[in-house]
Amino acid sequence: MTAKNDGAGPIQKMQSEEQFSCGVVIVAAGRGERAGQSAEGPKQYRTIGDRPVIAHTLDSFATWLPAGPIVVVIHPDDEDLFAAARLRLSSQAEVSVVHGGPTRQLSVLAGLEALEASGVQYVMIHDGVRPFVGHDLLERCRAALEHGAEAVLPAIAVADTLKRAADGRTVEETIPRNGLYAAQTPQCFRMQAILSAHRAANASGRSNFTDDASIAEWAGMPVVLVEGAADNVKLTLRSDISMADERLARHALPDVRTGNGYDVHQLVEGDGVTLCGVFIPHDRKLSGHSDADVALHALTDALLATCGAGDIGDHFPPSDPKWKGAPSRIFLEHAAKIVRERGGTITNADISLIAEAPRVGPHRQQMRENLAAMLGIELDRCSIKATTNEKLGFVGRREGIAAIATATVVYKPPGKS
Repeated sequence: MTAKNDGAGPIQKMQSEEQFSCGVVIVAAGRGERAGQSAEGPKQYRTIGDRPVIAHTLDSFATWLPAGPIVVVIHPDDEDLFAAARLRLSSQAEVSVVHGGPTRQLSVLAGLEALEASGVQYVMIHDGVRPFVGHDLLERCRAALEHGAEAVLPAIAVADTLKRAADGRTVEETIPRNGLYAAQTPQCFRMQAILSAHRAANASGRSNFTDDASIAEWAGMPVVLVEGAADNVKLTLRSDISMADERLARHALPDVRTGNGYDVHQLVEGDGVTLCGVFIPHDRKLSGHSDADVALHALTDALLATCGAGDIGDHFPPSDPKWKGAPSRIFLEHAAKIVRERGGTITNADISLIAEAPRVGPHRQQMRENLAAMLGIELDRCSIKATTNEKLGFVGRREGIAAIATATVVYKPPGKS
C-alpha cells in the first residue's frame, strides 16, 4: 500500500542516525463489531470526553517529544470519520494516513511500509483504541530499545486465576498463572527487523498472528518485557467505551459560560413603563423596540452571548413592524430555547436596573417570578437589583433607563443527552 500524505507533508528522511529516531504506527482500520453499532461509526471514532477515541490516542504520541512521524492505518470507508477526528487533536503532529488490509496483520504491514522511507531506527506499533497510553510507559519502552532490545513488549502480570474449558461451559483444568502476562501496546521494535519479519510472515502465507510480538517471536527475535500500565486498556465492548467516557468526564472542567447584556431606552411622555414584564404606572414611558422592556432586552442579549448566537436585533429586527409593541417575553423565551437546543442549562439570571424613577423595589418579587417562569428556572436563581445614577448623565436627568444583565449557563459536551 502507498501512504497518503493527507496534507501533512512528506515523511522526511531522519538526518541523524545517532539520535533516538522512532516512528509510530497506529492501527485503526478495524470494524469493532463487539462494541455494537453506533451512528458515530467504529469504536475508534466513538466519543469519549468530548472527542473521538482516536484523537485521544494520537495526542498521547503527538505530545511525546521523542516521537517521530506518525502513520495511522484506517479503513478505506473511514476517510471522512478520520478527517473529522483529526480536527479534534489538541496538538500539532506530522500524521500520514494509509489504508489497511482485511486483517490486523496486513494493516500493520501497510503502516510499516508507509513508514519505511522515513529512515527511523525504531517503531512503536499501537492499537488505536488504547487512548490512555501514558508517557511514562512510552519512556520505559524507549529505555529498553536504547539499551539494545530488538523487540519490546509492555505487559501486565496476570492476577486472575485462569481456567480452560473445552466446551466453553465446563472447567477442564486450572492453568498456573506464574509467568503469564497480558500483552499491551505499543509494541516496539527495530524498524527494519520487524518490517522484515512482517514481510516474511506474509510471504509464507501466515496470517493468524494476533499481535506483532508473536511475529517477532516467530522470526526468532528475542522479545523483552517492560512493565505495562493498568490504565492502558483496550476499548473493546460498548461498556468499555462508556467507562472511558465516564473516566474522562470526572476529570473534565465543566463548561460554564457567562454572558453579559446592556440596553438603554429613552423615556418619553406616557403613562407607565414595562420592566421584567411588570407594568409600572409612571408619568413617562419607554420608547423603543417592542414594548421597550429594557431589562428583558439586556437579558436576552446575555443569554444569546453564552452560545455565540448574536444579539436581539439579529433575531428580532426593530425594522420589522410585526414586533412593534410586542411583549419582550417572546424574545427572552426564544433566547432560552436557543440555549437549551445547544445543550445549555440556565443556572442564573441577574439584572441591574439603573433609573431615577419609578421605584423598582415594590415590584421586585413579581419581576423575579416572571423571570423564573420565562426561563423555566427556580426563583432563587433570578435576581433583580435597582440603583439610581446619582442624578448624573442621561439617567440622572430622567431621560432614559438602562439595564445590565448577566446570565450563567452550563453547557453539556456535544453528543451528550
